[in-house]
Amino acid sequence: MVNKDFFLALADLERERGISEEVFLEALSNALASAYKKQAFGETGSVEVRLNPEKGTIRFFLSRTVVEDDKPELLDGEICLEDALEIKKSAKVGDVLTEEFVPKDFSRIAAQTAKQVILQKIHETERDNTLSEFSDKEGELMSGLIRKVDMRNVYIELGKGQIEGLMLPQDQVVGERYEVGDKIKVFVKRVRSGGRNAQVLVSRTQPGLVKRLFEEEVPEIKAGTVVIKAISREPGHRTKMAIYTEDPRIDAVGACVGNKGARVNAVVAELGGEKIDIILWSENPLEFIAKALSPATVLSVTQLSEKSAVAVVPDDKLSLAIGRDGQNARLAARLTGWKIDVKSESAAAKLNLDGAGTEE
Repeated sequence: MVNKDFFLALADLERERGISEEVFLEALSNALASAYKKQAFGETGSVEVRLNPEKGTIRFFLSRTVVEDDKPELLDGEICLEDALEIKKSAKVGDVLTEEFVPKDFSRIAAQTAKQVILQKIHETERDNTLSEFSDKEGELMSGLIRKVDMRNVYIELGKGQIEGLMLPQDQVVGERYEVGDKIKVFVKRVRSGGRNAQVLVSRTQPGLVKRLFEEEVPEIKAGTVVIKAISREPGHRTKMAIYTEDPRIDAVGACVGNKGARVNAVVAELGGEKIDIILWSENPLEFIAKALSPATVLSVTQLSEKSAVAVVPDDKLSLAIGRDGQNARLAARLTGWKIDVKSESAAAKLNLDGAGTEE
């Protein structure tokens, strides 16, 4: 079978899609052998297809094992000695006899089957190549276009439409609207490869999204002169971010806020209005706790035990320190890694806690 035009087309596909000719040839060989076996042309055995791009040829070979003539029933891939001797005079029992053949009536259905398998292999190879490139994108910020929204999941075209990102329900922010055609920024949570189930999982709820957005907006963070030490977040509501710099000439908080709040407001806008508290990190854990309870004023912080402390605030600032449904205190605890008990000044006085600890 000769088809030089076919091999020329393969060469074009290699140039256009960047997939090696060997991959195409392997896919084609397997597809043709599979299609031939599926049609059951009366021959049984192991079918091998050999392709020669230089000569533009496609050759078929059938391999069968030689068995005794008196065997009651031949299995797939077997040939009796009598028939084998007609093909090869030196054949003997146990030999594997390989002969070339030209398929007759290799039907349109078989050709279509081969085509489908080849296209599938091409698609898998392209996807695997793209996934390999995306494996370096884990933990990165990417822009995309929402392509599909079903009852639970959001599907996003990433990069230049090379691959699809999947945003599962747990990675979607409650209250955010996702509409087909909308541009969106997402955090690449994980690149999960494995055959047909290969996926790029993306998120809008990860704290890493906030970190990457600030890196985009704040040159000092991207350059490493201002470091994000910790982030705690309740997506769609509030984020607390602790920052630090070793350069006394840099106003770390000011750098993150930007001129007239331009930098932080850009991040807030991307997060749909989510509030962001920017806090200076301190190596002194009690001082860090006091700052973490911002925007409330903290009078003192006292350590009760390992990783446990009580923070005292003015009576009229107690609700602010705790926050709605305990959110502010909860985020401060996550940010610092400490269990924080917030008490009013009057309640602390009864426990002899006022004036103790580290004042803010």
